[in-house]
Amino acid sequence: MKYLQTAVLLLLSLFAITNGGYYHSKILSPDNIGCETYTCGVNARCTVSEGRPVCSCMNLHMGDPLSRCTRVECLINEDCIGSRVCTNNRCIDACDGLCGVNALCKTKNHIPTCYCPTGHTGDPFTSCRVADPQAACKPSPCGANTKCEVVNEVPVCSCLPGYRGSPLTGCRHECESDSECPNHLACSSNFRCENPCQCGENAECHVINHQAMCSCPTNWLGNAFVACRPECTTHLECSGNKPACLNQKCVNPCDGVCGVNADCNVRGITPVCSCPKHMTGNPFVSCRLFEARDLCEPNPCGTNAICTPGHDNTGKERPICTCPSGYIGNALTSCQRGECFTDSECPDNKACIDYSCQNPCTGKECGPSATCTPRRHIAVCTCPDGTRGDALFTCNPIDSRAVYNYGRAYRYH
Repeated sequence: MKYLQTAVLLLLSLFAITNGGYYHSKILSPDNIGCETYTCGVNARCTVSEGRPVCSCMNLHMGDPLSRCTRVECLINEDCIGSRVCTNNRCIDACDGLCGVNALCKTKNHIPTCYCPTGHTGDPFTSCRVADPQAACKPSPCGANTKCEVVNEVPVCSCLPGYRGSPLTGCRHECESDSECPNHLACSSNFRCENPCQCGENAECHVINHQAMCSCPTNWLGNAFVACRPECTTHLECSGNKPACLNQKCVNPCDGVCGVNADCNVRGITPVCSCPKHMTGNPFVSCRLFEARDLCEPNPCGTNAICTPGHDNTGKERPICTCPSGYIGNALTSCQRGECFTDSECPDNKACIDYSCQNPCTGKECGPSATCTPRRHIAVCTCPDGTRGDALFTCNPIDSRAVYNYGRAYRYH
């Protein structure tokens, strides 16, 4: 029966919450027996202390627990996010109206902090003002003839231009005489080591032992302390013996261009090299006297022909053209390889004559009445039937008596 009663009370409590959104606490657990007959106010809860009911507002609620409690935004700072604080039960910006003029504010864990922005100084709770970037140098902690600069709020001392030394104790002139400067510089009227060069236009300057040496560039003309100019800029500015303007200097284009013993002639500004008429060779290297072998260089003969130095009918030197062995044709125009070199390259009934396969029977090999037959690449001479004799010379008719007597003589020999 006890548990049934408790379940009914809990059901009634749940109904009270859903009916209108208010909470009437009668009992929170089976142990809060003292709350069974006592009802607390809206949004209040009932607990039992020493057997007696106690009414209190729910978390984040304020008011009379016996009649009505109203929900609030916060009760303590921890009820708000870290950048806000709980004031009059509301979470507000902790920095509102806290810091001074131009100050910045940052809240962390509900604790606001006021500070002056970078480049400003002052009391952040009253006013921040723009800081003097050179304040660390006022007064200057540096020595004489120095410059004081503030770097990361720290004064940095350095010597003024033209001065040197210790900036903390004092700086002096960079130089009082040339000997205090490097060799390529000189002590100027401003007591500084400077380049002493004060040459003319286009002039070159070289400093030796603090002294400036002025000179015009190679091949240029003029006064190095006033102005230098090139010898020429166009060919028209040059004379006949040096007609070309090269690298702003008038030169003879033939100088050092041609070979030994060669002639050089200038056409416009272009050098033309050639060997003298009685000489030959490469005019850009060397020219020499003509020799017999020069008649065949280059070869004046026909294709594949051989050139040999010789003489004509008057004894004057001239090239002789011939076809090489195995070649036929006109040596002055062209030589072609012959049809053959040996008899074996020809048919059986022909012979290799003058590098062509020809009939070896030309009509001159045998006697007048003999027969010539080409065989095995040679002429074979025989006497015709009814004749006898030496086929190379003559063949004579055979009579019967002569044959008879010859036969008898042969038989009885």
